[in-house]
Amino acid sequence: MAVDELQAIIQRCQILEEADFKGEDFNLFQVAGQKCLEHGYAAQLLEVIQNEKNKVIIKNMGWNLISPLVRCIFTYKQEDDKREHCLRILDQLAQLCNPKELFLGLLEQIEQTSGEQVCQTVMLLLQPLQTVLLKLQNKKAYSVGLSLAMIMNQLTPLPVPYTKQQIQEDKLGLCQCCNAVVDFAKPFVNEAVKNVEKSSEYNDMELKEELKKFCMKSLTYPLLTAQLEQLEGIEEHPFRHFAAEIIDILWNIGELIPLVFALHKGKSPHWEDQEFADIERKNSADSLACLSYLMFVQHFGVECFPVVFSPSYLLLCNMRHIEVLLKRTEESVLSKGLDLFESCLLRMEDNSLLHHYLEFRDFINVPQNLVKIMTLCPMEHMRKKSLNILQLFIDKFDTEGKYTLFRCLLKTSNHAGVEGYIIKNIKDQIHLALTREYDNIWFTGHHLISLLDLVLSLPEGAETDLLQNSDRIMASLNLLRYLVIKDCESDNQTGVWTTLGKIEQNFLKPLRVGLNMSKAHYEAEIKNKKENRKEAHSSNTVCSVTVSGEKMPAMTTGMQLQVLHSALFTFDLIESVLARVEELIEVKTKAVMDENS
Repeated sequence: MAVDELQAIIQRCQILEEADFKGEDFNLFQVAGQKCLEHGYAAQLLEVIQNEKNKVIIKNMGWNLISPLVRCIFTYKQEDDKREHCLRILDQLAQLCNPKELFLGLLEQIEQTSGEQVCQTVMLLLQPLQTVLLKLQNKKAYSVGLSLAMIMNQLTPLPVPYTKQQIQEDKLGLCQCCNAVVDFAKPFVNEAVKNVEKSSEYNDMELKEELKKFCMKSLTYPLLTAQLEQLEGIEEHPFRHFAAEIIDILWNIGELIPLVFALHKGKSPHWEDQEFADIERKNSADSLACLSYLMFVQHFGVECFPVVFSPSYLLLCNMRHIEVLLKRTEESVLSKGLDLFESCLLRMEDNSLLHHYLEFRDFINVPQNLVKIMTLCPMEHMRKKSLNILQLFIDKFDTEGKYTLFRCLLKTSNHAGVEGYIIKNIKDQIHLALTREYDNIWFTGHHLISLLDLVLSLPEGAETDLLQNSDRIMASLNLLRYLVIKDCESDNQTGVWTTLGKIEQNFLKPLRVGLNMSKAHYEAEIKNKKENRKEAHSSNTVCSVTVSGEKMPAMTTGMQLQVLHSALFTFDLIESVLARVEELIEVKTKAVMDENS
């Protein structure tokens, strides 16, 4: 019955001129063709389409069959003959239909797909879409760009496989689909290259610009969040292959090196809506950051890269990209930022980075981002890696650069552990200054005294939370103890003896008062807890306690007592070092007085 209906509409249209086809004819053909597909008569429909007499009919009406055809292809199993017939019909439509009409039909089908069928649908329609685009004469560049944009927009919501197992399973087909899209684009890349070689007119450059947009989109998704390290057991990593192809396209169209050194200064499209402008700017920044990661960490396209730039210049070019990556919270993106930063630093020799680079805002922002990762990131391996890279960054600066960076981090980190770490670095630099023959003006004399004003102080005087700031306080005391032991008052290379009165007034005396207050408070708390426990006749009573201004989780009285005793131990530790420092100052001061008398 379905075949008879199709034959009837075919016979009716065969006697009409192309210009005489009516809307009713299109509808009848679509309904009859759809029935043939749904009732299993794909072979008969294929015969109708292949019949030379029906060429004009298929050219004008065939594109209407795309939607039912795709549905039927997905209902049949891989080995089913009917599925093979449907695939041949699709191929014939690509050859015979009006390219413009079929192009719109294919794009509409891709746009309407969703969920688990996105990759299947895209891979199914890539070949006919490519065939149609190659036949287009007008607006080819625009149509290619629209196709690539539509495909990438449909793929973007899909999760990117990250673990080795996920990549191997490729459950939704994304790995396979991405590489199929690159193959789809290759003929247009070749055409764009030929156009550029022949002419620089706008129409010839338009295709190149559309391909560049596709590459930029691919760098943001899936490559920015993809796992791109070599994985054991995967012979050809799909995302590494995809990355290599994207880099090749950019190189072939002459955009690779300009983009690597773009520094976000390129022209961006004008948007009336500021929100769209911000999104465009962010996407461009993400893409360029991912491109730098591919080049400098994974070494894709490195053979194309000119070996004429100094390591410090490459670091300068990449600092903006590193900042973009380190601001993200996803492990896959954050790790790329850390790897890119580390890779740039490892190219440099220690003490070779001039302090002038700290005039660039990125050189201040990036270490501050590292501090945030070190203190806030929930992943321990990321925190440790950030700390190692911060030290690497410090090591690369010249002496003045280290001095400036230390001052900045002490003022901005707002974290006692980080401040303690910086103070330990300051102590190491002072040690180098005192043990080397050449003069080091930045970690001796008046420059050092200015730095010690920041280090040897309590943020809120005697009221400072000593427990919260214990890391910083211990590092400061150890630094002061080192200075008193290492620098004789007669030499006074560091200037510490000149400013000792100020140090005692601003640091040692308030610290002593604060320790006495804190110990008295915690000892009273311990006494109260013990008395309350006796009254309750049980050590398992659950209650809460506040330490360093933060309410702790519900704990038994026994657990609270452990916390309080731990705090007292910290105070005792600080007090012992403080006492040692005071003793050393007294002994050395007395010795000098004895010599002078």
